[in-house]
Amino acid sequence: MTEEIPQKNHSILIRDIQHGDIPLILDLIKKLSDYEKLSHEVMATEELLEEALFGKNSVPRAIVAFLDGIPAGFALYFFNFSTFVAKKGLYLEDLFVIPKARGFGVGKELFIRLAKIAKANDCGRFEWSVLDWNEPAIGFYEKMGATPMNDWTTFRLTQDKFDKIIQGRTPIND
Repeated sequence: MTEEIPQKNHSILIRDIQHGDIPLILDLIKKLSDYEKLSHEVMATEELLEEALFGKNSVPRAIVAFLDGIPAGFALYFFNFSTFVAKKGLYLEDLFVIPKARGFGVGKELFIRLAKIAKANDCGRFEWSVLDWNEPAIGFYEKMGATPMNDWTTFRLTQDKFDKIIQGRTPIND
């Protein structure tokens, strides 16, 4: 779906996704999963993304980037809440720029748009997680002024564990 990026006179367009962008978003998600060596975890389909992003109870939102009119990246985010700040926050789930489009300012423009969205929505925080091996991303975020939260550890409970927890079972007492 993505094409060759021209090498001069670059223009970057960032916009909210539209219904017709679902195949593009899925393609970018698959490219992101390849980059992160997590392709085996992708369960997203066009139908699931359509419902998640545009359905009645949709929570996530997304923006897409074009470099010289060619799809170049996306960011998917949602609003959460901070009890300490007593305000909603913007949580960035994923920001990805295709390798051919890196170095042209696409990631920076996606990041700036997200900061503008956070400000326009009176968010107290703008947060995300980064894989600890992803040094290019860590370097990019630090260049943008972000501070790593080294004193926090992300935990995850996956769907396959929900029933066990609901039934009062845990791996300790299984």
